[in-house]
Amino acid sequence: MPQTVLLAEDDRAIRHALERALTLEGYEVTAVADGVEALAQAHKTPPDVLLLDVMMPGIDGLQVCRVLRAEGDRTPILMLTALVETADRIAGLDAGADDYVVKPFDVEEVFARLRALLRRTSPVPAAGIGGGIGENGGREAQISDRQVEAAGIRMDLQARRAWRGKRELELTRTEFELLELLVRNAGIVLDHSTIYDRIWGYDFGPGSKNLAVYVGYLRRKLDEPGAPQLIHTVRGVGYVLRED
Repeated sequence: MPQTVLLAEDDRAIRHALERALTLEGYEVTAVADGVEALAQAHKTPPDVLLLDVMMPGIDGLQVCRVLRAEGDRTPILMLTALVETADRIAGLDAGADDYVVKPFDVEEVFARLRALLRRTSPVPAAGIGGGIGENGGREAQISDRQVEAAGIRMDLQARRAWRGKRELELTRTEFELLELLVRNAGIVLDHSTIYDRIWGYDFGPGSKNLAVYVGYLRRKLDEPGAPQLIHTVRGVGYVLRED
């Protein structure tokens, strides 16, 4: 079965060009012109992935993200944006988007990012994203088909739920997958390139702040007063999960 894309773009020329390109690439595309139509279609026939323009009349792409995430919808969302400032991109991620493409874009980049998002929705095998078990700090990761646990973090992979101690964490799809990667490799320093490859499917490049933004999100949700910080930065290398 072809994978389904819900495309919302108010610029008719861009919408038609993307719809044609995606169809030729093998996707089943539903194209709409604004956020109201996008929400109606998403509720009627949930797609495999959403491709949303940020700037649309009425309900814009960010509002569509917020509504879907508030409803508990975790369908991956790729944003199309002409806004290039870091604050604008962070606003999109905060709204619940998983990734973004800046206009003007190469359609091959859109394809690559869609493939990466769709790979992340595929079932994770028991061996997991990393599978490494560290000895540097804290206990080793306990891994089963359903759960992973390390450094006081417990994750139910099938239910997509996570806890620090008894406190449940409210995580987005990307935050969950990043935390899972760190928990599976507790005590092991993961470099930036490895994390980008495992989570996003490609490396954004040395100037990207995506990873730092998501690590910041996770730290705010994980950290507790008086408790040890769990995610540590190894300057010039990457990040590691451990309890010291």
